[in-house]
Amino acid sequence: MKPLDMGERTTRKRYRQKQYFVGIFAALLTVALSGCGPGQGEPAKQAVPHHSFVSHPDFAPPPMDITPGPAWRPDYEESTDLLFLTPIFETDTPSSGAMIFDSRGELVWMVPSDPADPTDNYFDLRVQQYRGEDVLTVYRGTRSGGRGNGEILILDQSYEPVASVTTAGSLGPDKADFHDSTITADDTMLIASYAPVPADLSALGGPEEGMIKDAVIQEIDIATGEVIFEWSATEHIPLTQTLLDFDVERNAQTDDEEELGTEGKPFDYFHINSMTEDHEGTILVSARHTSAVYRLDRVTGEVIWTLGGSASDFDLDEDAVFAWQHDAQRAPDGTLTLLDNHARGTDDQGASRALRLALDEQAMTASVVTEYHPLRERSSGSMANAQELANGNMLIGWGSQSHYSEHEPGGEVIYDVCHGESCYPDNVHGRGTSYRAYKAHWQGQPSGPPRVVVNQTEDEQVAYVSWNGATHVAQWRLIAGADEATAIPQARVEAETFETAFTVPGNAQYVGIQALDAEGRVLATGIPD
Repeated sequence: MKPLDMGERTTRKRYRQKQYFVGIFAALLTVALSGCGPGQGEPAKQAVPHHSFVSHPDFAPPPMDITPGPAWRPDYEESTDLLFLTPIFETDTPSSGAMIFDSRGELVWMVPSDPADPTDNYFDLRVQQYRGEDVLTVYRGTRSGGRGNGEILILDQSYEPVASVTTAGSLGPDKADFHDSTITADDTMLIASYAPVPADLSALGGPEEGMIKDAVIQEIDIATGEVIFEWSATEHIPLTQTLLDFDVERNAQTDDEEELGTEGKPFDYFHINSMTEDHEGTILVSARHTSAVYRLDRVTGEVIWTLGGSASDFDLDEDAVFAWQHDAQRAPDGTLTLLDNHARGTDDQGASRALRLALDEQAMTASVVTEYHPLRERSSGSMANAQELANGNMLIGWGSQSHYSEHEPGGEVIYDVCHGESCYPDNVHGRGTSYRAYKAHWQGQPSGPPRVVVNQTEDEQVAYVSWNGATHVAQWRLIAGADEATAIPQARVEAETFETAFTVPGNAQYVGIQALDAEGRVLATGIPD
């Protein structure tokens, strides 16, 4: 795979609005010019609006539509924690890719996907710890049929790769799936993969000599790439535990698809979507297609218990029953959190929610501690996650619904943010779903300087500056003059948006823009190429 390419106030407020409305104006203009669209009185479909930047013309992130909830307080808008997303759009703009936003919805950092490269898809961007330092981890690779083959990149605070983790041993390289990657306290990483293996599917209504996707977990030593532990679903979980109806899946296939359960289209009976460390060195695994969570012995691989699904070892209260879930995690207080999709494939099969469950592992019972619901009922047919924050709040990524929301410990909504087609009327399309959403503290210091572009018109010169990924910039200062030696400060503005614009004195031959921290110290200086 290719290297990762990182690569006054009134005036600024006007410019910020200009950025926001570039995509919206383009979409509305196209609607006006296209008339009634494909049907009488039916407007044509338009792409999701997007931001545009002079200094980064390759960046086209979506705007963030923030709706306060009942638990909203103004200080949430001033939070220094950042949001981490990997939106996927089905149109040329906005950009798909890995993105970081601040609490006001302003872009902080991004690396866009190359739509011409099938291996350049990004999933699951988040902050983890490696060798005692904060790092970013993100999947890059293919995506097809709800699975992927690729690698997990580990980036330092300058956004430079420090390691790449992928499958090894029996699976070979570059088979890491995009659903999850967990760095452990031992600086290893838990990753998942799918391997086609023969299986008798007759009990499910499929061929006797069929093929399935075996769900495999590997624990990889990050420094060496060696496999420390490997677990196979087919060795421990019977095919009959699947809740995926083989006949229904087969009948839903199109004529040009390979027959289900064959080498060309193995049946995905299990489908791992999270694996994390649990107490006493065990592993928690969430399997979507069995609607169950499994606790595994780290040494033998044996299943210690099963929660949910058709073979549950727990008696679940009626309101605790979940289905097609994602992201099972053990919380610090011993409860278990997950995202209960309660729908599969489409977004109209059931209301989704996040859950906190109390597990009595002596009596083997499970009950609801907290439910987390959106402002309005929302059905997420795929993807999604629930991240418990350090203050006890819950950050929920709604997966196939292009939203994330934060909730108080009791479940009340603090805010809900939309970042895709569901923010707009029905004539806007392009999706914009993010597999997961995370919130975390992150300090970024890019290795290169700020990027500066100067545009000359008949009336004026305007300099545009941005510094992709920088989190310490408090102000920008324009310096200009006849040359670098005689250049003097001309203007200073607050750093409020991803890109800042300055009007340059007409006689300036040298232009530089300095990034200043909160104490006024110069962090770096950018000059035009």
